[in-house]
Amino acid sequence: MDKLLLLSGVKLAEMIRNKEVSSQEVVEAHIARIQKVNPIINAVVKDRFDQARAEAKHADETLKTIPPEQVPPFFGVPCTIKECFQLTGMPNASGLVARKNLISKEDATAVARIRKAGAIPLGVTNTSELCMWYESYNKVYGRTNNPYNPKHIVGGSSGGEGAIIGAGGSPFGIGSDIGGSIRMPAFFNGVFGHKPTGTLVPATGQHPIAENEALTYLATGPLARRAEDLMPILRIIAGPDGKDPSTREFKLRDPASVKVSGLNVINIPDDGVHKVSADLKSAQQKVADYLQSKGAMVKTIRLEKLKSSIDIWSSSIDSETKTLFRTLLGEGKGKDISPLWELIKLFFGASEHTLPSIVLALIENLPRMLPSRMKKFVDMGKELQKELIELIGPNGIMLYPPFPSVAPRHNAPLFNPFQYAYTAILNIMTFPVTVVPLGLNKDGLPLGVQVASIPGNDHITIGVALEMEKAFGGWVPAEL
Repeated sequence: MDKLLLLSGVKLAEMIRNKEVSSQEVVEAHIARIQKVNPIINAVVKDRFDQARAEAKHADETLKTIPPEQVPPFFGVPCTIKECFQLTGMPNASGLVARKNLISKEDATAVARIRKAGAIPLGVTNTSELCMWYESYNKVYGRTNNPYNPKHIVGGSSGGEGAIIGAGGSPFGIGSDIGGSIRMPAFFNGVFGHKPTGTLVPATGQHPIAENEALTYLATGPLARRAEDLMPILRIIAGPDGKDPSTREFKLRDPASVKVSGLNVINIPDDGVHKVSADLKSAQQKVADYLQSKGAMVKTIRLEKLKSSIDIWSSSIDSETKTLFRTLLGEGKGKDISPLWELIKLFFGASEHTLPSIVLALIENLPRMLPSRMKKFVDMGKELQKELIELIGPNGIMLYPPFPSVAPRHNAPLFNPFQYAYTAILNIMTFPVTVVPLGLNKDGLPLGVQVASIPGNDHITIGVALEMEKAFGGWVPAEL
């Protein structure tokens, strides 16, 4: 693989700034990689290669006239963007057939900020239908395949991002996460992914978007092949934009200040419901053992409330959501879809919607029929958050599996629909969480772990990710 495809965005920006390599060379190397792997993995669903080449040429010309200290942090560096975010001139279908001809006329806030920092988007990447499932498949763009084994899933809903970064086609990208949509794709595709503290990054300009208090559970953040890109990107995209009412100002601290010695580590092997595979358990334990060997205080525990993760997540989201999913699916039709009718149509191959979306539309009213039950789990979520904050402490982390197993085969999630419990519960906690790749298992599929901390401690989870990258090697490029 071209050495440029192995470097972080930070390193590529430094080389471009110092004229060791041109932006055009870097962009061309990544375009060539995408053209090679995309026919196999179907991650980039619409490219803007011509525009990217023109922007790279302009970047190289600009560098001749300005001093290095005035160059934006990611000047001339290519990237990719999840298709649910507005990117001027690019589609914004979010996997919904009714939106397939919708072209963005402006950039989402996070996209605008990363472009202002000099990054050059190469295209947009695949999602699940309306970003509501953990396999990236829809009736607009089809299915995205795992670069480590195309028979396996890439996760959702930022699955295209995870896949193209894992395949070496992009140094980093922007994704969103309300139940694990950054972290599962990062894990399944062997790269780093960071779900920021709730309310840190505006969600403005993505579709669909959460409502009311649920906006605090929806996080926008980076996926990257190298951990050193996470905090610089986060600093760029963080902060209020005057449009997303949930976003607050945080002072992001330096990951370099994080010392493993003295770190409080809460190691939670499983949630007590979804059994974790032996290879993932072993990988997480190796991290715990390594941290302990470096002076961290490690305590392995289990928490009873984690058994209710899915009920807590769904109740917390549903209690704040007024727009029904069937209404979102009915865009362009003038009315809500009929889930039963769509199910019949799907059986005959005539529905524009995917099975997970239809089933969700079919059952979404059930929790609202039991308001007391919903309130019980919303309250339990608040109790769990308080309990975890006390356990983790101001200088601590929580180690937790990102999923019960490595990336499953295509369609397997249909038979185990609630395994996203491991990521979803941390959205409700509003914790910052970094997924750290830990090499490959015996079958060549990525291993990894979630590193979480209390709200505002993004620097700690990223600091630990940087340490783990040194210790365990980080991203292993997919050999496509």
